[in-house]
Amino acid sequence: MEKRLPWWFRQYIPRAGEVPDVAPLLRELNLHTICESGHCPNIGQCNPGGVAFLILGNSCTRNCTFCAVSKDKPSPPDPEEPGNIVKAAQRLNLDYVFITSVTRDDLADGGASHFERTIRLLKESIPGVMVEVLIPDFGGNAQSLKTVVDAEPEVIGHNIETVPRLYPEVRPMADYRTSVDILKKVKAINPRITTKSGLMLGMGETREEVISVMRDLVAAGCELFTMGQYLAPSSARYAVQNYPTPEEFEQYEPVGIELGFKGIVSAPLWRTSFKADVLYRRAILGQ
Repeated sequence: MEKRLPWWFRQYIPRAGEVPDVAPLLRELNLHTICESGHCPNIGQCNPGGVAFLILGNSCTRNCTFCAVSKDKPSPPDPEEPGNIVKAAQRLNLDYVFITSVTRDDLADGGASHFERTIRLLKESIPGVMVEVLIPDFGGNAQSLKTVVDAEPEVIGHNIETVPRLYPEVRPMADYRTSVDILKKVKAINPRITTKSGLMLGMGETREEVISVMRDLVAAGCELFTMGQYLAPSSARYAVQNYPTPEEFEQYEPVGIELGFKGIVSAPLWRTSFKADVLYRRAILGQ
């Protein structure tokens, strides 16, 4: 049985009309967000500027036990989706666009060409726009990864999610070393691109295991790192094992900087897409 959430998860709930509602625009353009599909606890805190687009549909081919995204049979990629993301970004006046996707093992390139088209179209259509993508592992396909890298987004992220010991339970169709190597390969193809990863706490990991993952990521050239509390989307998903306190989360930040990350945020409610532009601007651009 899930425990009641600790007091530090209480958030201010915006009043009607206080935060612009992006839902009508997303429905009009047939777009999805990981904010909604992933049950993000910050969904009322960062829209519209922090909207995180979810491409390649809303159904995933993987069976990760932590994730809220639908596991139904996916539909073919929508050829209008890249252009519709551009339209949404323009209408929301975004100068930093965050894009992630479901995993599409059913596609020959894992959806890499769809990422490429979206990134290139954004950069062609919005002068000076910065793009951050959070990619799946593409089944370890090196050409798929290169396709995304060659589109030159400012940031390429790939989340480790949990410690290696818990992969069989939490990410049974993924491989820890493959995920770490993705970040290393991005830097080998284009060292100018910033790499990023994230970890969820509260799954039963130890502090020593977390720090070991951090070391592996730094060794792979990962520059930005985020950690947040795992929250089970339903009773059918992997159960929360514990709730580290905000102080325990915060203690990882100086450790991460000492290990070599350029920027790290560790807090219960933090997510990879949450204020992604703030972390990039501060840690990489020095703004």
